[in-house]
Formats: sequence, structure tokens, C-alpha cells
Amino acid sequence: MRLFKTVPKIDFMRLRRFWLGFSTVTSLLAIAVILIKGFHFGIDFTGGTLIELTYPQPMQTETVRDTLAQAGYGDTVVQHFGTTHDVLVRMPPREGLTSAEISNKVVDALKAAGQEAELRRVEFVGPQVGAELAENGALALIFALIGILVYIALRFESKLALAAVVATLHDTLLTAGFYALLPWDFDLTVLAALLTVVGYSLNDTIVIFDRIRENFRLMRSAPALEVVNASINQTLSRSIMTHVTVALVLIALWVFGGHLNRPFAVTMLLGVVIGTYSSIYIASPVAVLLGVDRKAMLPVRKEGLGADDRP
Repeated sequence: MRLFKTVPKIDFMRLRRFWLGFSTVTSLLAIAVILIKGFHFGIDFTGGTLIELTYPQPMQTETVRDTLAQAGYGDTVVQHFGTTHDVLVRMPPREGLTSAEISNKVVDALKAAGQEAELRRVEFVGPQVGAELAENGALALIFALIGILVYIALRFESKLALAAVVATLHDTLLTAGFYALLPWDFDLTVLAALLTVVGYSLNDTIVIFDRIRENFRLMRSAPALEVVNASINQTLSRSIMTHVTVALVLIALWVFGGHLNRPFAVTMLLGVVIGTYSSIYIASPVAVLLGVDRKAMLPVRKEGLGADDRP
């Protein structure tokens, strides 16, 4: 299935220097936002108490949040868990109070406001465990980037591997920078979304790089810029249909998935948009800037090959 009747002939590389400069500036801004504003880490990383409550009737999270705020717990996060009858309350650590004491105070505050809630589960995440999760999450991202570098270097060429890693770092930085501006907790769900963005962005980049390698074989006399432009245009229909389909699913998850799934959906949606852009205007221009050419992409000619097999 094709979106266009004929292959487009858009000169993507004409403004490559502008978009590389733009992406450099936005990446630096994202780093500044992360360093200055930082993330609002959830209890997965900071430690705290998680309380699961069940109501006999559907309950609005805003009502529960307002009740707890009036009782002096304004820094709690209240979400639906499964159904509108089930509510998940996340509270940061309270000095001098155990998890059991915190959960009892929460239930008492709700009962005082006329909300009969059944306590289903109480969990405590210590700060040490949270710090270990943060460290493991950072290591997971680093190992993913190293794996990308090695895979593409073996599968394609070292210059393309470096270009793919630059594009992936760009996607991760911008997505994380945008998320830092949102008033939501950064937890393991968001970290999982960031790692998913890494794989998704890489998939689109590899599709374009594979076409670039193929076109270097077919377009023997064409310069690198022409080959890259042709490759992006040939994969454009596939990219648009894939990204639009994924975006529609994520929008549906954002709208109908509830508060618990919303951070994941938003992070993924940001990553899809940024990853689509970076595959065209970051990975490919960086590959050209690094000097990728036909000689590097094709295997070395061996003795005894026929005229038709020579590169």
C-alpha cells in the first residue's frame, strides 16, 4: 500500500544545516530544562507509600484529592486503578510515620469526609530502593545506546552507527525535556516509555539507512546527497502511515486510558513525533556530514568477480 501514486521528490537535504542547528539549540534547551527544573520523581525513585482503596460506588479522583488536601496531605497523587471504584493514593515519605500509620490516617480522613473506603493494599518503597531504580534506569538507557552503536556498525557502517546514536540521543533528550515541563511524576512507566522511544526511533532510522545502502548500489553515479534524498522519499509513504497509525493508538490511550496510562501515552506520542523528525533531519544529515559514501557502504571488490558483480 502506498500513500502517494508516485515517489515524491522533496529536497529534504536542502535545509539540513538549518535543521541540524535548530536541533542542536533545542537539545541544549532540553538539557537546561532537565538540569534547572528537573523531574518530579514519583515514589518509584524517591520512596514513599502506596495505598490502594476500593469504594462501593464510583469515586472521582478530584474528590479524594481535595479531601486529602484539606486533611493536610496536599502532596499526594490520586489515580484510578482499574475501575472508577478503585483508587490509588501515592504519598511521599512522612518523617516519624510508618506506612501503616500513614494509611490509617488517610482512611480516617476519608471517613471523616463521609467517604467509606476499604483499604486493599499498602506498599512502601524506601529511598534506597528508589535510588537503585534510578541508577538501573540510567544504565539501561546507556546500554541500549551502546547496543545500537554496535548493531548498526556491524549491520551497516560505523558512520551510520554514529549518526543513529546521535539521533537517538536527540530523541531521548527532547522527549525527556518536554516531559520535565509537565506537572506529572516521572516513574518507571515513563522510563519504560523513554526506552520504547529509543527502539521506535531506531526502527525508522534503520529503514532509511537500509534504503540508502541499497540506493548506493543502484545509483552508481549519484552523489551522497542525492542518494539520501531519494532514500527518504522512497520510504516516506511507509513512515507516514506507520507513524500516523501509532499516533492514533497513543491518542486513544491518552484520552480513554485513564490517569495511570496517560504519562506513558504522552511520552510515547512525543517520542513518535520527535523520532519521525530526527530520522529525516538528524540521522541522515549527520551521516552525510560524517562523509558516508558509496565506497564505505558497499563491500570491497574481490578478485575473479565478473563485470556485472563489480561495485
